[in-house]
Amino acid sequence: MCIKLNEYKLFNSNLESILEKNKKIVINTINAHSYIVAKKDAEFKNALVKSEVLLPDGEGIVFMVKQLQGIKIRKIAGADLHLFLLDYANKKKLKCFYLGSNQKTLNLIKERLSDSYPNLKFSFFSPPFKYEFSVEDNNKMISEINSFNPDILFVGMTAPKQEKWVTKNKEFIDAKIICSIGAVFDFFAGTKKRAPAWLIALKLEWFYRSFTAWRLAKRYLYSTPLFLIELYRLKLFPKQNKADV
Repeated sequence: MCIKLNEYKLFNSNLESILEKNKKIVINTINAHSYIVAKKDAEFKNALVKSEVLLPDGEGIVFMVKQLQGIKIRKIAGADLHLFLLDYANKKKLKCFYLGSNQKTLNLIKERLSDSYPNLKFSFFSPPFKYEFSVEDNNKMISEINSFNPDILFVGMTAPKQEKWVTKNKEFIDAKIICSIGAVFDFFAGTKKRAPAWLIALKLEWFYRSFTAWRLAKRYLYSTPLFLIELYRLKLFPKQNKADV
């Protein structure tokens, strides 16, 4: 089941339903910041709109749906999706590929996977740190993925770079599920800490993250006011904000 929020179709079901799909699926996330960025970045917006599954990974998005449609949906973080898919893959003895981050972080992920998911097969590739990849870079990345032939591909190159890259290259990628999960690589590796469970329960994960990195604090200072302006603009001048089940 999905909820329509302007052009976006937000996932509003149990994660288990994702596994019922019999086609290649791309999973992305959206939060208040990415919503604002996408308003000025047509390529990024297109990537989010075309997602087979678009998770509401932000209390701002949850709040917007509640205000515009009177519907309560739950936040589903990329970190939660990642753990869910790892548990499933371990149970089914599947293969997972991690594309992104640096080699140190990938090595830490490998250690944790080896300890906690004994039935899982996994592989990794750290792409060059560039604003834009060359044709050779892309060919190398796709070759590394396809030679392993994973069931699940996790992409962690930060937004909106990762979503754009997946949209451009998904038809060449041999993976059943493709997830853009950004900072989750660092959370899982332990190089960055996710908010404590009690803060997440209080819907204050954003608050915790804003104090862990100045980059994120600046992001919230920029996007939050614009997001609130957008919300109340839509509320005052409603368009098509009805639920689409």
